[in-house]
Amino acid sequence: QLRSLWLHRAVAGRLARDPERVLARGYRNLDRLQRVHPTGMSAAWLARWRRLLDEGPEAAMRALVDESPEADELRQNSPFAGVLTETERLAILRAARRHGAGSGARQ
Repeated sequence: QLRSLWLHRAVAGRLARDPERVLARGYRNLDRLQRVHPTGMSAAWLARWRRLLDEGPEAAMRALVDESPEADELRQNSPFAGVLTETERLAILRAARRHGAGSGARQ
């Protein structure tokens, strides 16, 4: 969960720099994910993401960096795949591992 938080903090940074592009990616991914998961808990979390995206970049940013149990669940059903490049994603995971995100209670 902490590695996911690090990744989503980077997404939040990208969202701050280019909200239109990041939100558009989120909506495209949500459309696809909601077709794949029309019912069940994943569907509920995806619907929550859609409401957050509809509220705008500030609401999405808060969810991306929040450390609550609800935010942990949201990040497990994230619509932001593809916002970070693979190179960026791997660099963030390496940094997280170096700085203790690979161990501890929030894993």
